[in-house]
Amino acid sequence: MDAAAQKKTVANLLEQAGTTYARQAGIRLADKPMPLFQLLTLCMLASKPIDAGIAVAAARELFGAGLRTPKAVTAADRAEMIRAFGRAHYVRYDESSATRLTDIAAATVEEYGGDLRRLDGVAEHDAAALTGALKQFKGIGDTGADIFLREVQDTWTWLRPYFDDRAVAAARSLGLPGAPDKLGALAPRRNADLAAALVRVSLDDELRDAVRG
Repeated sequence: MDAAAQKKTVANLLEQAGTTYARQAGIRLADKPMPLFQLLTLCMLASKPIDAGIAVAAARELFGAGLRTPKAVTAADRAEMIRAFGRAHYVRYDESSATRLTDIAAATVEEYGGDLRRLDGVAEHDAAALTGALKQFKGIGDTGADIFLREVQDTWTWLRPYFDDRAVAAARSLGLPGAPDKLGALAPRRNADLAAALVRVSLDDELRDAVRG
């Protein structure tokens, strides 16, 4: 695919699917403690083998119930969390996710003083160290860490470009570059949007066909 065709494909991607999962969940992502904790919450929810839309809906319900900070989560009534999950139809994993969210909140306070800007690797701009730190939280594995880095990269711009294996595979299926630097250069200020769009394409054959035109 030539450069002009690649640019057109990326424009289609961003137009049809270029909304980050964080934005969809109502997170105004910024380099601040609360939205970073909200993103970590979303990553834990989306790490389960469940439809991404249900995970996003569960995050919105939790945030709407005021559970947007570690302090709020640790002080919350467990039944309140379960009800929030129920409203989002996030029912199969409601009990385990309620436990993990409480554990994540407690660890955020104990290890980082409630501020995820203090995560290992952030100050040093070390993506590998950051990934390792994220995976220390219960419920965050490779999938959750990948989601976090994909979504936060336009906020922590030192991470750009960050396209995990799923996003790269989707890019190649559309005739786009597989090299992260070349892929990121096609949307230089919207790497997170592009990464999210590629993940959506990987999950939706109809969307892939629509993007191809």
